[in-house]
Amino acid sequence: MTEIGKFLMFLGGILFFVGLLMQFFNFGKLPGDIVIRKQNATFYFPIMTSILLSILLSLIFFILSKLK
Repeated sequence: MTEIGKFLMFLGGILFFVGLLMQFFNFGKLPGDIVIRKQNATFYFPIMTSILLSILLSLIFFILSKLK
């Protein structure tokens, strides 16, 4: 297989896994996420979700770099 094919398969697997996790866990509405609702507008800033995803992606990339 070509390198791009392997990368796309890996990326698809990661997206599938993240989608599966999002079905069972309530990502995006964690404590610490900021939601401001006014009369006709809503502002949503997912601070904790961003931190959690950053840590998860850092671990994945760290593991991948050690495997190569």
